[in-house]
Amino acid sequence: MEQLRLYARSKQVIERADTAAVMSLVLRAKLYSSLVIIAMLSTAFAAQAQDAKISYPSMAPLEQYLMERQAEIALARSAAPKSISQDAEVIVFGRQGYESVVKGKNSFVCMVQRSWAAGLDDPEFWNPKLRAPICFNPPAVRSYLPQIIKKTEWALAGRSRVQMHQDIKSALDRKELPTPEIGAMCYMMSKQAYLNDHDRNWHPHVMFFLPLTEPAVWGAGLPGSPVLGSQDAPGAVTVFLVPVGQWSDGTAAPGYGH
Repeated sequence: MEQLRLYARSKQVIERADTAAVMSLVLRAKLYSSLVIIAMLSTAFAAQAQDAKISYPSMAPLEQYLMERQAEIALARSAAPKSISQDAEVIVFGRQGYESVVKGKNSFVCMVQRSWAAGLDDPEFWNPKLRAPICFNPPAVRSYLPQIIKKTEWALAGRSRVQMHQDIKSALDRKELPTPEIGAMCYMMSKQAYLNDHDRNWHPHVMFFLPLTEPAVWGAGLPGSPVLGSQDAPGAVTVFLVPVGQWSDGTAAPGYGH
């Protein structure tokens, strides 16, 4: 009997020891997992902090915004399906601003926008990497493209973003720049676009330009709506974006949801 009691006690000691060992392993595993999570979060926060440091406070040297002419013509035409872009006028950006290099037949105009075509509050307003192929229909050529041309002139003249904010407002007040015509729209369906540092070429889409209005009134940005909208108050324009399912070359685009 004494031997049985001793055996039972020794077994309990071993079981307790095993339990303690298991608990020790569990605690160490939890600690390791916590350290891994902390390390991952630290890496993510460091990456975000690094991204936050990337800024474009002023215009870069002009050379960084220039392209080889034939490459820019091809990139401009990639904004829209060939049935539209092949007969469009093409304008390219040079040291003196935009100039027409290919005459069109359908009253569309294709070009590659630079960063200052964005809204004046856009953090990448001076990003020299931005290349945004776009093809305007006739109403947009008459009523929206003039803003892009004028902003380009101001950029080359050394105007700051703050100054351009006032320039746009003054030009609109004096009727030197038009407000968007009904039916003004454009195509932005290029695979080769570089729209910003985060999204690169984002999704192929078409855009519609209207005088300032509340996007939600049109259903833009509401759950399940395929339409996005944003207001450019200084430019007195509301822009509606509608993602489409294919690039300008006809190939399928990745699915989009927001």
